Amino acid sequence: MFHPVSLFIGLRYLRGRSGDRFSRFVSYMSTAGITIGVLSLVTVLSVMNGFEQQLKQRILGVMPHAVISQTDHKTLLTDGEPSWVSTLDHVERAVPIVRSETVLQSASSLSAGMLLGIDPAKYDPIAEQMTLGQLNALTKGSYQVVLGHALAAQLGVQVGDKVRLMVTSASQYTPLGRIPSQRNFTVSGVFDTGSDVDKQLVVVHIADAAKLLRYKGDQISGWRVFLDDPFAVTELAQQSLPDGWQWSDWREQRGELFQAVKMEKNMMGLMLGLIIGVAAFNIISALIMVVMEKQAEVAILKTQGMTNWQVLLVFMVQGASSGVIGAVIGGFLGTLLALNLNTVMTVLGVQLITVGGSLPVVISPLQIGFVILGAILLSLLATVFPSYRAAIVRPAEALRYE
Repeated sequence: MFHPVSLFIGLRYLRGRSGDRFSRFVSYMSTAGITIGVLSLVTVLSVMNGFEQQLKQRILGVMPHAVISQTDHKTLLTDGEPSWVSTLDHVERAVPIVRSETVLQSASSLSAGMLLGIDPAKYDPIAEQMTLGQLNALTKGSYQVVLGHALAAQLGVQVGDKVRLMVTSASQYTPLGRIPSQRNFTVSGVFDTGSDVDKQLVVVHIADAAKLLRYKGDQISGWRVFLDDPFAVTELAQQSLPDGWQWSDWREQRGELFQAVKMEKNMMGLMLGLIIGVAAFNIISALIMVVMEKQAEVAILKTQGMTNWQVLLVFMVQGASSGVIGAVIGGFLGTLLALNLNTVMTVLGVQLITVGGSLPVVISPLQIGFVILGAILLSLLATVFPSYRAAIVRPAEALRYE
């Protein structure tokens, strides 16, 4: 069977001979290092992807992705959203909303939160997270409120109890001084998203919120836009809006959190990528020893007609093969470990009650492919110098004392 001569000889050198035990040991260690590095990187990135998606679902799933409003955040309420909103990319639907920061006071505690006035007749993701009561129980003029379970526990209230909502942005001046707009609301339901949104979000009927904020009957804060991907706000925020309209999105409240997650994922990738770099340097040392041992053989090959380029390829094949084998095996084992990570941790007796009982794992085939490809390219780069040293061997000098 025909084999390219450089590939054939390079693979033969990879297997080695019985007398090359030390160089083979170094080569195996470099392969093992790349395997461990790729395995660790694939596993950690899969877990970080899981955490990012979990935050995306639990936090951005219930918070407004974006709000489009007119100047001074008071928008005229119409029968439907402006026609140009539906033409924006990634937009699935738009509903009216009234929102503001608020202070909540119960008989035993005081807390701050984000007030959302919604229309229960229209779609709202909070309805899927209700643990007590129903979201459609919010009716106009009933002055009922739905709280997150953490906020309800902090205030010490249950369904049926009263809480006072105060909005400083709609304060009024009285003979006693400036007094915020306030009103007692009855707790009609509790939701649980499994995130810190439960400590902040306060949901009421849109008409009751408008009265609390002293809006006119035809005014709202803006149009709440639901996107097919919350991270698309970066792209949408750069698009120009009609005159008199302005854009705000979740990054104003949660931008730092997701930036921190992204930074942490990048730093973990960098640190674990250094493991692959160290293993690639092992390839250099292993190949240098092989080149020193095989100078006579290289000289004989060159006297038989092999060119410098063919000799260069022989040792690049040998060194890169370690990287290819290690990267592919590491990618496979890393994927396998990520898929069964929670089972493995259960067997090891690791308890993860604080993060919901299990680690979220999201495997990205494209990301794994980039990791494997990067490890192979780094291994290939590590072979250049030793291979070049082998290619410039002079047969007369190498065979002088043979």
